[in-house]
Amino acid sequence: MFKSRSRHQIHTMKTVIIGSQNPVKIDIAKEVFAMCFPKENFTFITHHATSNVGDQPQSSPETKLGAQNRSDDCKRVHATADYFVGLEGGVERDDNQYWAFGWMCIQDQFGNYGYGRTGTFALPTSVSDLIDQGQELSRACDIVFNENNSGYKQGAIGILTNNIVTRKDLYRNALVYALIPFLKPELYKH
Repeated sequence: MFKSRSRHQIHTMKTVIIGSQNPVKIDIAKEVFAMCFPKENFTFITHHATSNVGDQPQSSPETKLGAQNRSDDCKRVHATADYFVGLEGGVERDDNQYWAFGWMCIQDQFGNYGYGRTGTFALPTSVSDLIDQGQELSRACDIVFNENNSGYKQGAIGILTNNIVTRKDLYRNALVYALIPFLKPELYKH
């Protein structure tokens, strides 16, 4: 059941817990909350949330679960906050190629969830081969493209598109999608 806040409940400052220490993920979460709730004031706290899935999730369901687990971990540690954000990047094999994407999970203080998924893009064979050997996507990109900490900067999507699409661009819409139940709570009551 989707529970909404009382119309009489007034918060001068809402707290958002972001389940990441990655500056790209932190920045985009701040940007999206400000964009979606322009009349609200937020304070943001980062938390090194655990995903309880593999270091490199290998399917859409595993990646989505990782995002939800990060959101749940944020709520477990910071139970009095208003929103809890989990972001998880994953890959999925289709034939002989990996495809990359991310899942976002946002939970409110009442236990309501919203989810969003990024677009999906093909990874080069050289990156896919390293993932098959046990490397995480960001490390595989660092090796193939001679980068350093690409996962904390432009990510695979930035490298592959010459930064026409940045990692922030990739995550932006998915985070907005995850906020839809909170933007339109009257449509998501059960």
